[in-house]
Amino acid sequence: MKLSNKIAITLLAIGLIGLVSFQIKKNDRYFEIIKNLDVFTTLYKELNTYYVDEINPTDIMETGIEAMLESLDPYTNFIPEDKIEDYRIMSTGQYAGIGTTMGKIEDRHVVMMIFEGAPAETSGVNIGDELLEINNNPVDDYTTEEINKLLKGQIGTTVEIKINRKGIKKPLNFSINRESINVESVPYYGLIAEDIAYIRLTEFSSGAGASVRSALVELKGKGAKKVILDLRGNPGGLLNESIEVSNVFIPKGLEVVSTKGKIEEWNKTYTANKNPVDVNIPVAVLISNNSASASEIVAGVMQDYDRGILVGQRSYGKGLVQATRPLSYNSQLKITTAKYYIPSGRCIQAIDYSHRNEDGSIGKIPDSLKSEFKTRAGRIVYDGGGVSPDHSVINKGYAPITIQLIRKGFIFDFATEYYYKNVNSKPDPREFSVSDDLYNEFTTWVSGKDYSYTTATEETIKELRETADSDKYFDFLEKEIMVLEKEIQEHKKEDLKVFQSEIKRALKEEIISRYHKRQGMIESSFENDEEVDEAIKLLNDEAQYKALLQVDK
Repeated sequence: MKLSNKIAITLLAIGLIGLVSFQIKKNDRYFEIIKNLDVFTTLYKELNTYYVDEINPTDIMETGIEAMLESLDPYTNFIPEDKIEDYRIMSTGQYAGIGTTMGKIEDRHVVMMIFEGAPAETSGVNIGDELLEINNNPVDDYTTEEINKLLKGQIGTTVEIKINRKGIKKPLNFSINRESINVESVPYYGLIAEDIAYIRLTEFSSGAGASVRSALVELKGKGAKKVILDLRGNPGGLLNESIEVSNVFIPKGLEVVSTKGKIEEWNKTYTANKNPVDVNIPVAVLISNNSASASEIVAGVMQDYDRGILVGQRSYGKGLVQATRPLSYNSQLKITTAKYYIPSGRCIQAIDYSHRNEDGSIGKIPDSLKSEFKTRAGRIVYDGGGVSPDHSVINKGYAPITIQLIRKGFIFDFATEYYYKNVNSKPDPREFSVSDDLYNEFTTWVSGKDYSYTTATEETIKELRETADSDKYFDFLEKEIMVLEKEIQEHKKEDLKVFQSEIKRALKEEIISRYHKRQGMIESSFENDEEVDEAIKLLNDEAQYKALLQVDK
């Protein structure tokens, strides 16, 4: 037999062995699936039949499903039939209801925000109203989620509500027709400086790209020559809308994002397919620790093509793509099907998505776990977790006292009372400020109320006390620890004075919301927004703006 024939027969034999081996492994996998499904089914049946207490079959099944999915990634979720509507609202930005955002302050269910032009507003419901009843049913024991569900319903149906209002002794009754509510993905846009456009994008729901496009066209018509695109806190949304938003600023035909998964059909490349609005206008994109998913695609595209500068903090780090798969009985599975890659080739998915800082940000990533990529101009960028800004701005946040005043509802309630005392005035969001007299009125109003709080410093001292006690050093350090604790308590007495600047800012935004809703709150925040100020400075400094987009020499 010729050598070539022997080689051919050997290769064929190896191929057949491999095929049989693959088939055996495949059959083993199917057997494992069938076996485990059978075990799960019989266990579920035995529990429901013999467990000593009555079991809710739906609750225990959902618990099992959620535990199973929890072992995967945070974004693969089971959506039962009764939560399908909530998921639809998240993905489309539309629902039928009265247009309120409800919240709970202590034991009160309160209207926290009303959408402009929504049925609640036209019917006379105000921010700060306390909800007592829905369709003659008291809501004392309801959760906020349950209340929101009851307020929603089919278009054209009516909901009856009873509320308490500041300054009015008797409850008020409203009969409100539910309508289609479109939650604006661009709640505010305008000229923030003489020639600088500002566009706030809060989510990538259906129509987000069109909203950003029309906003920029309008603002350019009013003289805008630079633009700030604010993606801070934007959790993402629809993948196609991230492409539409990117396409506002980059040329038609450029790659925006590609996806790669286990199933070949999920391996796709998406390109900009429309004519852009402006490919040269200077752009500053604001990002934060909670800018995620679609927000990171847009921010990454702007960075990878050196199309604009990123200002703020490193983004969240969600580079996974989800799709929904239909299940029986109208339930669905939202499942991670692929990872996405931005134009430089990097995936911004956090390496470890199970451990994050309290604010949602990613901890420090070792250099050994990061890979290096380059932008179109040759700037070095990295994968491994989020998109890093070109110009970092530390988000200092509020002091503990301000957080507690907000959490306890004191700033909210004071703003409501202010509104009813000054209901006929309509302060300008940019010009209004909380005067010293008004602030003194607030400090007098809040005195005697319980807004006690524990600072991070106090927590650290408490840990020191416990550690010293454990190590038998407490007797040596007791005096010093007690001095520290006393000094902190003395300083806390002055916190209303020390942190009055930021408390005034929180009061201003809350008061303005009573008159101008979401748009007013955003506009009133510009006065003390460090990231916006930095973006304006960079856009007005042409040399520094260009330097940030060039390779370091």
